[in-house]
Amino acid sequence: MQLTQFSDIGLRLLMYLAHERRETPAITLAEVSSQFAIPRNHLAKVAGKLVKNGWVAAIRGRSGGLCLAVEPADISIGQVLRVLEGHQEVIDCEKLNCRLKNGCELRLILAEAYEAFFNVLDRHTLADVTHGLATKQIVNMQKSFMEIYLDKSTIH
Repeated sequence: MQLTQFSDIGLRLLMYLAHERRETPAITLAEVSSQFAIPRNHLAKVAGKLVKNGWVAAIRGRSGGLCLAVEPADISIGQVLRVLEGHQEVIDCEKLNCRLKNGCELRLILAEAYEAFFNVLDRHTLADVTHGLATKQIVNMQKSFMEIYLDKSTIH
C-alpha cells in the first residue's frame, strides 16, 4: 500500500508545525512550500483539511500563518491518515466489475490487512515521529528560514 501525495504533504506539514511553536514570524504556507519544495496550492488544500479537522489553526491577517491546534501527543498518525486518505477498500471490486466479488476471500483478507495497517498507526502519535533525525532536519530548516527572514527584516 502506498500513501497519496496528499497524505505525505499532510504528515510533513504536521511534523514541521509540531517542532516550532513560534509566533513571530508565523509559519506560513510560503515557508513550508519552499522548505519542502511543495506546490503552494497543494499545501493549501492539505492545510485546509487539517484545519477543518482541528489539528491545525490558521491565523488570518498580515502576520498570520499556521500552528498546531493540539499537542503533538494527542494527534494519532492513524487518525490523520484515515482523514487524509479517506476510507477506501484496497481493491474496488465494484469498479472492476469482478465476477468473484460476492464470495471473494481475497477481498476479506485485504480488508483485514488494511485495518491492521491503521491499527499499528493508531498506536503512534505526531510526538513519536518528531524526534531523532527528522527533528534535527526540521530544526535546521527552520534555522535557515529564520536567518533569511531576519536578514531581510534588517535590510529594510
